[in-house]
Amino acid sequence: MHAVTLRPPLPLTVRNDAPRLALRQLDSLWFQVTGTLCNLACTHCFISCSPANKSFGFLSYEQVVAALEASRALGVKEYYFTGGEPFMHPRLADMIDATLQLGPATVLTNGTLLPDRIVASLASSRDRSIYSLELRVSIDGADALSNDRIRGQGAFDRAMDGVKRLIVAGFLPIITMAQTWDDGDTWNVYQRMRQTLLDIGYARPRIKLMPTLRLGAETVRFRGYHDDERVTRAMMDGFDAQTLLCATSRIVTDRGVHVCPILIEQPDSLLAPTLAEAVTADYALAHQACYTCWLHGSICSNASSAPSSGVHG
Repeated sequence: MHAVTLRPPLPLTVRNDAPRLALRQLDSLWFQVTGTLCNLACTHCFISCSPANKSFGFLSYEQVVAALEASRALGVKEYYFTGGEPFMHPRLADMIDATLQLGPATVLTNGTLLPDRIVASLASSRDRSIYSLELRVSIDGADALSNDRIRGQGAFDRAMDGVKRLIVAGFLPIITMAQTWDDGDTWNVYQRMRQTLLDIGYARPRIKLMPTLRLGAETVRFRGYHDDERVTRAMMDGFDAQTLLCATSRIVTDRGVHVCPILIEQPDSLLAPTLAEAVTADYALAHQACYTCWLHGSICSNASSAPSSGVHG
């Protein structure tokens, strides 16, 4: 497993010229269900999740149910579970069942903790609901050599085993790949991953290519943001702010409700203790990670990203 040097978030001085964005409507609600605890320690992780990172804790089943209940009156259309690694939570199945009573759910996972019994449980939850259950599996290379240099030894084979089980159970998992390759290699990387998935019996593979966020472990692996990589007011003129996740989403953590999944480590991202309070707050696009979203759209959601970073089979 790769060693990751954890770096505390840098203190933020909010620029006076940073554009502010209000929540347009609460379309999606996220749950940081296992905090920053993960069974892997990926070298590009934007919040440096790992087996040792407990800076954010687990959400309880009761906390999730309370937020679900609050979401009823707020028009939420879909729900996402992320971490850390969500399948480390002992009550994730119960949370999924409760969510699927209200709307579609997506679980973001590294795919390494999907034995037969877990996949059977997921299939049972899916089949009992009128709403869809999506699985997004993060695999960052089309073979063990390229993937495991990012995600740790053995991660590729374990994730592919999980994907195979999902396919057999009738799921169409979305395979997400964070870009750790040169721009000129993107089409080749996509084609190789597509062929790898075809080879294991995934007849119509779904692949989402995503930009890396230059935060957390990624600042050690490659680089942080350059000074000029930030959103200005001029850049928002004529820009469709609806493409930004913070315009339509909020995320629940064990500390309260934050503006988005990417910025939870930034102190100013914590908007309020409750969902009802958090939906009334606007937010300054002052963090440089906002620049990545400005370039590529809602990279965290299931929707396609901009053509430069998103290719779907």
